[in-house]
Amino acid sequence: MFAIIDYGMGNLRSVEKALETLGAEVTVTSDPNVVRMADGVILPGVGAFGDAMENLREAGLIPVIRDVVAAGTPFLGICLGMQLLFTTSDEHALFEGLNLLKGHVRMFQGDFKIPHIGWNDLTLRREHPMLNGVADGDYVYWVHSLVVEPTDPAVVLATTDYYGDVPGIVGLGNVCGIQFHPEKSSRVGLQLLGNFVNIVTAAKEGVNA
Repeated sequence: MFAIIDYGMGNLRSVEKALETLGAEVTVTSDPNVVRMADGVILPGVGAFGDAMENLREAGLIPVIRDVVAAGTPFLGICLGMQLLFTTSDEHALFEGLNLLKGHVRMFQGDFKIPHIGWNDLTLRREHPMLNGVADGDYVYWVHSLVVEPTDPAVVLATTDYYGDVPGIVGLGNVCGIQFHPEKSSRVGLQLLGNFVNIVTAAKEGVNA
């Protein structure tokens, strides 16, 4: 069973439908007990970093998220949900994130179009089960105004070029993140979500993905 965390911010239904297309059993929930029992957990999100952390805090979900990650449950952050995985963000002010991955989230800065909206290609940086069936140059759909800067560059699985390298997929241990919208990224997006489903299945069965 997959739990999609509902904290009042996010593209919950589109992610839910994409996973159901892949044959996954999905529950959209804000219930800490349901999240704890899930085989895989997804944190989507659209909106402001500070508001998102406050909503998670008020719902009592921050310790739950940290507990399920510590227990080894596969965990996927999508869009804002990926940004929340990191230590801090300077969106409007300095906010603390979940600190599941070390690093900072900053606003794009420069004389170019912000937010970054539209289709852009991926450059794969290292092998990982999340990237099975994904190729260098595959296009995915982006909508974001912030970019993550991981402390350890090795957690970056794939990037895109938007006036510099922008991490698009990150992963460390049982924690993964996707900056763009897989549910809006056609075949490649479904491949990525399917890869996460396979990671969860493998973890449940005690084998490598």
